[in-house]
Amino acid sequence: MEEGLKPFVDWSWCADNLGKFVLADSRWYLDGSSGNDAYERGHLPGAVFIDLDQWLSGPASPEAGRNPLPDPEVFAQGMRKAGISDADTVVVYDDAGGVIAARLVWMLRSTGHKAAILNGGMAAYPGELTRECSPRPGGSFSVQAWPEHLLADISEVSDGEYLAVDARNRDRFHGLQDPVDPRLGHVPGAVNVPCRGNLDSAGQLLPEVQIRANFERVGVLSAGNTVSYCGSGVTACHNLLTMEHLGMGQGRLFVGGWSQYSRANDRPVAGVSPAL
Repeated sequence: MEEGLKPFVDWSWCADNLGKFVLADSRWYLDGSSGNDAYERGHLPGAVFIDLDQWLSGPASPEAGRNPLPDPEVFAQGMRKAGISDADTVVVYDDAGGVIAARLVWMLRSTGHKAAILNGGMAAYPGELTRECSPRPGGSFSVQAWPEHLLADISEVSDGEYLAVDARNRDRFHGLQDPVDPRLGHVPGAVNVPCRGNLDSAGQLLPEVQIRANFERVGVLSAGNTVSYCGSGVTACHNLLTMEHLGMGQGRLFVGGWSQYSRANDRPVAGVSPAL
């Protein structure tokens, strides 16, 4: 990893380093709306679009969840198609404060590539959007296995050895509603740090002292003993990268998330908190 490249960069960093990184748009929507259509309606100048469903996810199944990691060759193919090479630095944005962009950034950083989320996403860009596409020459991107030491399976997220940190919004965590998964609630013993709660109203990261307090109030003092999950392994990456940004180390990702766990009917669930 490039020395000094933290998981989040501000637009000022981008402006100072124009021409030295690849800008990637990774918008994606839980309701099935097309990120590519959004990209074509307007995107940051020079950005390439990377489709989460096509290149950043494998086939969905009850056993693997809605957005399992793709075969490493598929990921590499998508990066080459976007014009990304092994030596490139990649800055990724979305229109959700980075909680979607985090998936691609985590995948790149976890395999040793240089990548960061644009803090604040599209809203951080001070200029006008464009509809002009700027295709890049095909990249040279190597196939690498997913790092086992940064991944957790369904048993590890619930066996008590690691602290499970749920990145979903509070209403889904407490089982008040769930628009996509069959059972309500959360993994027993899990704590809730909604990734969107680490952002201000403009989608920028809150001051570090406030973000750290969000983790510490539920007992997360370092990332090393944590497993991060969400609905399907997308926004959970945002919590992992946020902890890394704070210098708390690297946690593990349960990619299957609640979409896998809630379909395993032999697994117990925790429901609505008596405090709500």
